Amino acid sequence: MKGGSDIPVATGPPDPGKIFALATGYWPSATLLAANELGLFTALAGGEKTAAAVASQLGTDARATAMLLDACCGLNLLTKQHDQYQLTPTAAAFLVPGRPGYLGSALRWSADQYSAWGKLADAMRTGRPVVDPAQHLGADPRQTRAFVLGMHERAQGVARGVVPFINLEGCRTLLDVGGGPGTYSVLLAQKYPGLRATVLDLPGIVATAKELINLPSVTIQSGDATTGDYGTAQYDAVLFSGVLHQMDSPTIQRMLAGAHRALVPGGRVIISDMMLEAGQTQPVFSTLFSLQMLLTTRDGAVFSTENCATWLKTAGFAEIQIRPLPPPLPYTVVSAK
Repeated sequence: MKGGSDIPVATGPPDPGKIFALATGYWPSATLLAANELGLFTALAGGEKTAAAVASQLGTDARATAMLLDACCGLNLLTKQHDQYQLTPTAAAFLVPGRPGYLGSALRWSADQYSAWGKLADAMRTGRPVVDPAQHLGADPRQTRAFVLGMHERAQGVARGVVPFINLEGCRTLLDVGGGPGTYSVLLAQKYPGLRATVLDLPGIVATAKELINLPSVTIQSGDATTGDYGTAQYDAVLFSGVLHQMDSPTIQRMLAGAHRALVPGGRVIISDMMLEAGQTQPVFSTLFSLQMLLTTRDGAVFSTENCATWLKTAGFAEIQIRPLPPPLPYTVVSAK
């Protein structure tokens, strides 16, 4: 048949397994988030324990606790020898408070988003977020603090993978626009000892960021980054890390134009973010994160590398370089002068 070579050839009957796997994909997530909320990993930080001992320490039902512990073993978060449970190395590294790689606050933020994802169909009908974005951007101090701490813990891991791909050689001043907890600025200032960085973000975000930034070469400035008012010829470099996906196209273009004004001649702009390929269906993590933006922001969405390059050219930038980072990092670093 004409064109038949382009038609996929079925090798057997359709398999519903993938559909069921997607339909129940939240089960492992809910298990991890509940265990983190209850303090299960902290309870096992000192060594192996029985389910009864863990239940007694947490004040939970013994039968239910044993079921949760067994599920965590199935998820390779715990191991079980006879009736004794203990942490796997991965859980010990990332799920115990006080450890350098601790991600508990990031998981609590994910738990806060859980109910929003259950309303995805509602967001489809209205095209609007199902939560008020202002709440985690300063209006609600508790939510804002949880958001900043969660972003900091996530960035601690991601940023260490991204920073090696950010070249600030010869730069003395950096503006970190929407820099949140300042994680990137701190790591970059440590990588480039002569660099002085300014983190710009909303007052509510800055209040918590002040607790996290303890490097003299990194300062904090309160302000609305969406205005694009960053000064004139003040910085050698401007960084947008994980912030532009919260904005619509006109706002992004205004912010990039502001970065162009704020840079000295020959200065550089760096955009580090999740981005989509030309067809906008890959990487899959970026497509799903775009839905997260739909649920929690008024205009945000993950954009494509092509859109990013177009916006930079419109703002007056040249020598645009696009570098997708190697897996598992779902990030692309774009730089221009």
